[in-house]
Amino acid sequence: MNTTRRDFLTVAVSAAGATATHDLAHAEAHDHQGVPSDVVLRVKSLESLLVEKGLVDPAALDAVVDAYEHKVGPRNGARIIAHAWIDPAYKQRLLANGPAALAEFGYGGTHGEDTLVVENTPRVHNLVVCTLCSCYPWPLLGLPPVGTSLRLIAPAQ
Repeated sequence: MNTTRRDFLTVAVSAAGATATHDLAHAEAHDHQGVPSDVVLRVKSLESLLVEKGLVDPAALDAVVDAYEHKVGPRNGARIIAHAWIDPAYKQRLLANGPAALAEFGYGGTHGEDTLVVENTPRVHNLVVCTLCSCYPWPLLGLPPVGTSLRLIAPAQ
């Protein structure tokens, strides 16, 4: 069979009536593409199958997506650091007991309870080296990096 996955998915979307009709007045109102990208098509296809077979609850998927879009990520770690810069008392609490100070902002629990906080100095600059084990601090740093290695992020000194 010479049909590519994209061809198959494009036909499937067309058959389902999901392609946009070409209407010049509509097209000038906003920009969109008629057929979603390969990744979008794959995600939607998988989600539809999992929901249809009763293996996944759509509300549970929405909750996970919401968590990673709005509640987990590097902006949380940045928020902690920025607060430590402007509040010396908080900075001292953060350095003395990281998990307790993080809990003041509601961070901790899964993959954040063993966070060690250290301070850079003019003589010592700390580097976060993650082995992507179970202690990776998802709430503060977001999704683990894909395909990185220490050689890529820490040049020889």
